[in-house]
Amino acid sequence: MREPTRRDFLKTSAALAGAWGALGARSVRAYVPGNPPGERPRQDKGIEVLHPRGRVPLSFIIDDSTCLVNMGHFCMPQFAAAWPRRQQYKKPWKTWPREIPDSFVREFGQWCATHGVRGKYSIVPNPACVGWLDRELPGWSRRDLEESLALVRDLMLPNWDIHPEMITHTRVIDLKTGRPLEPANAATMENSWPQEKKSVDELAEYLSYALKILKNCGLPCEGVTTPGGFGNLVKPELSLAAGEALRDVYGVELPHYFKYVAGGKDESTEPRIEHASGLGTASPRAVVNVPAGTGDWFGGWDGDVKSRGHLYSNDDATSGRMVELIERGAPAVMLCHWPGMYTQGTREGFGDFKKVVVALNTKYRDRTLWMKISEIARYWAARELTAIERKAAGFSLDAPFACPAFTLRVKSKRAGPPKVTSAGRSPDLSEVRKARDLVPGSWLRQEDSLTLCLDLPKGRSRLEP
Repeated sequence: MREPTRRDFLKTSAALAGAWGALGARSVRAYVPGNPPGERPRQDKGIEVLHPRGRVPLSFIIDDSTCLVNMGHFCMPQFAAAWPRRQQYKKPWKTWPREIPDSFVREFGQWCATHGVRGKYSIVPNPACVGWLDRELPGWSRRDLEESLALVRDLMLPNWDIHPEMITHTRVIDLKTGRPLEPANAATMENSWPQEKKSVDELAEYLSYALKILKNCGLPCEGVTTPGGFGNLVKPELSLAAGEALRDVYGVELPHYFKYVAGGKDESTEPRIEHASGLGTASPRAVVNVPAGTGDWFGGWDGDVKSRGHLYSNDDATSGRMVELIERGAPAVMLCHWPGMYTQGTREGFGDFKKVVVALNTKYRDRTLWMKISEIARYWAARELTAIERKAAGFSLDAPFACPAFTLRVKSKRAGPPKVTSAGRSPDLSEVRKARDLVPGSWLRQEDSLTLCLDLPKGRSRLEP
């Protein structure tokens, strides 16, 4: 029996709304047996690393997005050809809109910017084999394509990571010819590829092909998203390949990827730091596996499912998966698919999404922090890989990766402000009276402990609490 994919999980969760707790036991796990964590440093227990600014990270992962092309419309017949017996691929796709217009992208991006939402937005490089985003997109003019790419660069980039969702999200591309492999079946669809072992180099070559297209489009990438069950048989190799491809094409210092849904009620939604090496040297390496913590309940991958936004949060944020994650202090990462936001032009998914965000921001404004996936990845890498040693007058920190808003707590009864020294400099720190006011460069005294928030530099720092 094959391992269920993320797409399996999402379809089942949509059909059995409200059952995410039970479904988690059957979904792909965020923890991947066989993906080596790699090196770990010594960390003195006298320092507790908290969430950034002492707040629960929030994020929003959007899959199956791209320029102009409605992936629900164009993917459906290709999936039906590869899996002709599956009823879910026999929907009336010809009646669905072929385009998700830039006017909707603009409305969505502006609303999210106003309400502080940050996350990941896929750009499929050759969406469903319709055309190449760095060349031509048949059915749209060159100007249409250029304006759509410019909208992503200007509006989305400040608050969203851009990921390729491999090359087409449907057919596997022959890298020598640029054409889809024949015939269309499970072995030649990206959602279930590869069906035999592949080396790290082979996988990295495929990922690099997708990344180079987005680079040609002027889009930066620090991570990749896997389409469905892509890489299920080569999980350790896939993690390494993502790192190699992102370093090679973009020179990324800390690569990350999205593949897994941590949907179980008691399952950890924390990122996994994989293949860490070179700690304590000038060339540390790691790859960060960032899971989502919810199913897709806004409208489904094809935009043809009734939106159930209350499964993320109800209107007063007293129930829902996001509420549960925030209350237990776990990273709360929502997941959806772009056609589900547009919902065949009714925008029902987007309407529910706005209600969820307003509810969460209203109730948890002082307890949460919207972050991009790359920001969450960097924070967890610094949290797990920074060496912490106790010294005579305090602590020594050796960080392989710099990290904004690094927040820690240490027992201290000494009067006066703490002192942080790095590269011979000790910047002034501001005292705050409440935890909600913590920002980089500030500290808070609480009974016998001190909480400090700082922009942690790469390399060695010294803390005197």
